[in-house]
Amino acid sequence: MSERATPTPESGDGGSRPPGGREPVIRIIPMPQDTNPGGDIFGGWIMSHVDLAGSIIAARRANGRVVTIAVNSFTFRKPVFVGDLVSIYGDVLRVGNTSVTVALQVFAERRWPSGAPGRCVKVTEADLTYVAIDDKRRPRSIPSIATAADG
Repeated sequence: MSERATPTPESGDGGSRPPGGREPVIRIIPMPQDTNPGGDIFGGWIMSHVDLAGSIIAARRANGRVVTIAVNSFTFRKPVFVGDLVSIYGDVLRVGNTSVTVALQVFAERRWPSGAPGRCVKVTEADLTYVAIDDKRRPRSIPSIATAADG
Protein backbone atom coordinates (compact mmCIF):
# COMPACT_ATOMS: atom_id res chain seq x y z
CA MET A 1 0.00 0.00 0.00
CA SER A 2 1.36 3.42 -0.90
CA GLU A 3 1.12 6.53 1.24
CA ARG A 4 -0.32 9.70 -0.16
CA ALA A 5 0.58 13.11 1.19
CA THR A 6 -2.37 15.32 2.02
CA PRO A 7 -2.14 18.85 0.60
CA THR A 8 -2.10 21.56 3.23
CA PRO A 9 -4.04 24.82 2.88
CA GLU A 10 -2.16 28.06 2.53
CA SER A 11 -1.94 29.69 5.94
CA GLY A 12 -3.88 32.88 6.51
CA ASP A 13 -6.38 32.27 3.68
CA GLY A 14 -9.59 30.79 5.06
CA GLY A 15 -10.96 30.10 1.58
CA SER A 16 -8.04 28.07 0.35
CA ARG A 17 -9.04 24.64 1.62
CA PRO A 18 -10.37 22.25 -1.04
CA PRO A 19 -13.76 20.67 -0.36
CA GLY A 20 -13.10 17.86 2.12
CA GLY A 21 -13.97 14.31 1.20
CA ARG A 22 -14.79 15.16 -2.42
CA GLU A 23 -13.14 14.23 -5.66
CA PRO A 24 -12.49 17.00 -8.17
CA VAL A 25 -14.36 17.00 -11.46
CA ILE A 26 -11.07 17.50 -13.33
CA ARG A 27 -7.45 17.30 -12.22
CA ILE A 28 -4.63 18.39 -14.55
CA ILE A 29 -1.01 19.57 -14.52
CA PRO A 30 -0.20 22.65 -16.64
CA MET A 31 2.86 22.43 -18.87
CA PRO A 32 5.31 25.06 -20.21
CA GLN A 33 3.31 25.53 -23.45
CA ASP A 34 0.34 26.72 -21.31
CA THR A 35 2.13 29.89 -20.10
CA ASN A 36 1.61 33.52 -21.02
CA PRO A 37 4.55 35.80 -21.90
CA GLY A 38 5.11 36.49 -18.19
CA GLY A 39 5.62 32.81 -17.43
CA ASP A 40 2.37 32.24 -15.52
CA ILE A 41 -0.28 29.85 -16.76
CA PHE A 42 -2.46 31.63 -19.33
CA GLY A 43 -5.89 32.61 -17.97
CA GLY A 44 -7.59 31.20 -21.07
CA TRP A 45 -6.13 27.77 -20.28
CA ILE A 46 -7.73 27.89 -16.83
CA MET A 47 -11.02 29.17 -18.28
CA SER A 48 -11.23 26.33 -20.79
CA HIS A 49 -10.72 23.69 -18.09
CA VAL A 50 -13.26 25.38 -15.81
CA ASP A 51 -15.77 25.36 -18.69
CA LEU A 52 -15.14 21.65 -19.29
CA ALA A 53 -15.56 20.81 -15.60
CA GLY A 54 -18.75 22.88 -15.39
CA SER A 55 -20.18 21.20 -18.48
CA ILE A 56 -19.63 17.76 -16.92
CA ILE A 57 -21.62 18.76 -13.84
CA ALA A 58 -24.34 20.46 -15.91
CA ALA A 59 -24.66 17.54 -18.36
CA ARG A 60 -25.06 15.10 -15.49
CA ARG A 61 -27.80 17.23 -13.94
CA ALA A 62 -29.50 17.90 -17.29
CA ASN A 63 -29.25 14.22 -18.20
CA GLY A 64 -27.85 15.04 -21.62
CA ARG A 65 -26.06 17.51 -23.82
CA VAL A 66 -25.49 21.10 -22.67
CA VAL A 67 -23.83 24.21 -24.09
CA THR A 68 -22.27 27.15 -22.29
CA ILE A 69 -24.51 30.20 -22.47
CA ALA A 70 -22.92 32.55 -19.92
CA VAL A 71 -19.87 33.12 -17.81
CA ASN A 72 -21.60 34.93 -14.95
CA SER A 73 -18.44 35.54 -12.93
CA PHE A 74 -14.80 34.56 -13.18
CA THR A 75 -12.21 35.67 -10.65
CA PHE A 76 -8.52 34.85 -10.77
CA ARG A 77 -7.28 34.97 -7.16
CA LYS A 78 -3.69 33.69 -7.47
CA PRO A 79 -1.40 32.61 -10.31
CA VAL A 80 -1.01 29.01 -11.45
CA PHE A 81 2.47 27.74 -12.25
CA VAL A 82 3.91 25.04 -14.47
CA GLY A 83 3.88 21.79 -12.52
CA ASP A 84 1.06 22.70 -10.11
CA LEU A 85 -1.58 20.01 -9.67
CA VAL A 86 -4.79 21.86 -10.58
CA SER A 87 -8.06 20.49 -9.21
CA ILE A 88 -11.49 21.83 -10.18
CA TYR A 89 -14.51 21.30 -7.92
CA GLY A 90 -18.08 22.32 -8.64
CA ASP A 91 -21.68 22.30 -7.50
CA VAL A 92 -25.01 23.04 -9.11
CA LEU A 93 -26.20 26.46 -7.92
CA ARG A 94 -29.52 26.71 -9.74
CA VAL A 95 -31.65 24.70 -12.13
CA GLY A 96 -34.14 26.45 -14.37
CA ASN A 97 -36.47 25.06 -17.02
CA THR A 98 -33.66 24.72 -19.59
CA SER A 99 -30.57 25.99 -17.76
CA VAL A 100 -28.14 24.90 -15.06
CA THR A 101 -25.84 27.31 -13.24
CA VAL A 102 -22.69 25.79 -11.78
CA ALA A 103 -20.32 27.25 -9.15
CA LEU A 104 -16.70 26.18 -9.64
CA GLN A 105 -13.60 26.49 -7.51
CA VAL A 106 -10.06 25.88 -8.71
CA PHE A 107 -7.25 24.87 -6.37
CA ALA A 108 -3.56 24.47 -7.13
CA GLU A 109 -1.39 22.11 -5.16
CA ARG A 110 2.03 23.66 -5.39
CA ARG A 111 4.63 21.24 -6.66
CA TRP A 112 8.36 20.91 -6.13
CA PRO A 113 9.43 23.88 -8.30
CA SER A 114 7.53 26.29 -6.04
CA GLY A 115 9.67 25.61 -2.98
CA ALA A 116 6.47 24.76 -1.02
CA PRO A 117 5.39 21.30 -2.23
CA GLY A 118 1.98 20.16 -1.05
CA ARG A 119 0.71 23.66 -0.23
CA CYS A 120 -2.79 24.08 -1.63
CA VAL A 121 -4.23 27.47 -2.68
CA LYS A 122 -7.52 28.58 -4.18
CA VAL A 123 -6.62 30.19 -7.49
CA THR A 124 -9.93 30.78 -9.26
CA GLU A 125 -13.69 30.97 -8.66
CA ALA A 126 -16.36 31.04 -11.34
CA ASP A 127 -20.10 30.70 -11.98
CA LEU A 128 -21.15 29.49 -15.43
CA THR A 129 -24.58 28.81 -16.92
CA TYR A 130 -25.31 26.01 -19.37
CA VAL A 131 -28.43 25.31 -21.44
CA ALA A 132 -29.67 21.79 -22.10
CA ILE A 133 -30.16 21.14 -25.81
CA ASP A 134 -31.79 18.46 -27.93
CA ASP A 135 -30.49 16.68 -31.04
CA LYS A 136 -31.35 19.72 -33.17
CA ARG A 137 -29.39 22.01 -30.83
CA ARG A 138 -32.56 23.65 -29.50
CA PRO A 139 -33.13 24.30 -25.79
CA ARG A 140 -34.94 21.47 -24.03
CA SER A 141 -36.46 21.08 -20.57
CA ILE A 142 -34.31 19.68 -17.81
CA PRO A 143 -35.91 16.68 -16.09
CA SER A 144 -36.70 16.86 -12.40
CA ILE A 145 -34.22 15.16 -10.08
CA ALA A 146 -36.53 12.14 -9.61
CA THR A 147 -36.94 11.75 -13.39
CA ALA A 148 -33.22 12.17 -14.05
CA ALA A 149 -32.39 9.51 -11.43
CA ASP A 150 -34.91 7.08 -12.96
CA GLY A 151 -33.55 7.41 -16.51
